[in-house]
Amino acid sequence: MSVLVFVDSSEGKLHKAGFEAVYYGSKIAAEKNTTVTAVTYGSLDNTILKKLGNYGASKVLVCRNITGQDDQQVTKLIAEAVMAENAEIIVFSHDPKGKAIAPRLSAKLKAGLVAGAIDFPVMNGSFSVKKNVFSGKAIANYVINTDKKIISLLPNSVQPVPTENSAEVVDYNPETGTPNLVIKEMKKEGGALSLPEAELVVSAGRGMRGPENWGIVEDLAKELGAATACSRPVADIGWRPHHEHVGQTGVAIRPN
Repeated sequence: MSVLVFVDSSEGKLHKAGFEAVYYGSKIAAEKNTTVTAVTYGSLDNTILKKLGNYGASKVLVCRNITGQDDQQVTKLIAEAVMAENAEIIVFSHDPKGKAIAPRLSAKLKAGLVAGAIDFPVMNGSFSVKKNVFSGKAIANYVINTDKKIISLLPNSVQPVPTENSAEVVDYNPETGTPNLVIKEMKKEGGALSLPEAELVVSAGRGMRGPENWGIVEDLAKELGAATACSRPVADIGWRPHHEHVGQTGVAIRPN
């Protein structure tokens, strides 16, 4: 029995949130005296995939037959990997991909799901997972009682500590069906640094009095190596792009 961690490889690379999820899964595996298997897709070189071993994965299953554009295909891939690895605990990152796939997998496997976990689970007889509720004003502990358990980890909730270990990479191409969704064009969001990937964020609101004054925010962010962000009213009136909108109805950010 292993802990299975889904790692998104969209845009042809591994993301920081994926390393966090693998590290999170490795701590659970250590408590369970077992190992971590990561599952991903696409055409990434094995040398890159082996780096998941730095964060605790002992094995990486990679499906070369799908692009990951169709979430139903990815759900089938992970479900097959759960059965192959006899996994009882499945970990996602609580990012757009995880939000789309984890609920599908939960329904398919009849597995309890805690979305947006902020800490490692407590496993002293029960299986309790902590997450924010009421827009971050309170913290709740959810107990998962099903045999198979799914957790999606809120990005930046844990700080992974890399090692020199390397993972075994195994080609894994189960039947995932024909894709029902094909993306023909993607328009990438602007900005040098993605908000979900950022360690530091510089955010401002209507107090800036206009978009012409935003250079101060951008200069400070550049000096700090941070991403820029804004309040919802600023995005709504067009001062800043909507992908920079953070808060209850924007990009979820949990600082370390």
